[in-house]
Amino acid sequence: MSGKNPVFILTCKSNNIFPKSFYICMMSKFKRYIFNPDTLTYEVKERSAGARFFKGVLLFVASLGMAVLYIWIYSSVLGCDLPKTAVLKKVNARWSLKMDIMNSQLDRYEASLEAIRVRDDDVYRSIFGMNEIPEEVRNAGIGGVDRYSWLDEAGSGNMLKSTKMRLDMLSRKTFVQSRSFDDVTVLSKRAGDMAQCIPAIPPIDPVPGTYRISSSFGRRTDPISGRTAYHEGVDFACNVGNPVYATADGVVEMVQIESYGYGKNLIIDHGFGYRTRYAHMDKIDVKKGDVIKRGKYIGTSGNSGKSTGPHLHYEVMYRGAHVNPYNYYDLAMTHDEYMSLIAHTNE
Repeated sequence: MSGKNPVFILTCKSNNIFPKSFYICMMSKFKRYIFNPDTLTYEVKERSAGARFFKGVLLFVASLGMAVLYIWIYSSVLGCDLPKTAVLKKVNARWSLKMDIMNSQLDRYEASLEAIRVRDDDVYRSIFGMNEIPEEVRNAGIGGVDRYSWLDEAGSGNMLKSTKMRLDMLSRKTFVQSRSFDDVTVLSKRAGDMAQCIPAIPPIDPVPGTYRISSSFGRRTDPISGRTAYHEGVDFACNVGNPVYATADGVVEMVQIESYGYGKNLIIDHGFGYRTRYAHMDKIDVKKGDVIKRGKYIGTSGNSGKSTGPHLHYEVMYRGAHVNPYNYYDLAMTHDEYMSLIAHTNE
């Protein structure tokens, strides 16, 4: 016998010693040797290339099927993760834990920043008469709609994208808050000047019996038309010729005479958003562009323009809006207190 890896197959189908069906087969890699009992020789039976290829394909498909079946039983039936999946899950769990820690820190930072915002709007900016920063400015987004598109591959609910957006928003809010503090710092350095520019005294000497408030700030019935209208100032009913004083430092912005309306009137720009108007006067002793101090004598009350009697109409405007003058002055001060405030200005 010759050939690689010979294989002997013996088949017996009777009690005869050498039946015709008895054969011995020797196989090599590509040949099969069959013993012929009639000729007592080994005959070569070659396998075709197609048969060999078919057998190889069949073995491959069978192996692949067994592998798929194993994976299905391992993962679906037994509920186990594949090795690579298990490793990826562990890595993902570690990163998810880190993202959770980062979001917890962002929660604390946002709470701290919100507390700072409240103090900024309700205390610092309020003290110096500054408007609150609008929410749309504080919460303004950063970049365009495609700024985070590179994170969309992880899905719409992925934690990485939401954390990145939170971090950018927090950075934006911090920047806006920093700029706000810069503005407050600049204004605080001018606090002394600002204090003198707030209209904090009455426009006339509040001696009891020399005046009365004939019309307050707010909605009222117009004394001429009889219709309900909004009164934008306070009317001090007093005799014609009663001295009128500037209620804060500033510059005379306008002096005009109207045959109707405010009559003889003037506006003083005090800076820091404050302006005051003095109307229905009899005489004006300042002119446009004059720089004046608080308590400066500016003229006398009268009965000019749209008026039903002698009085001084006084308005306070802050950042373009009329506000109630009563919130700024104190009519309870004595004559001596009032004169001590204005005496040095008119010396």
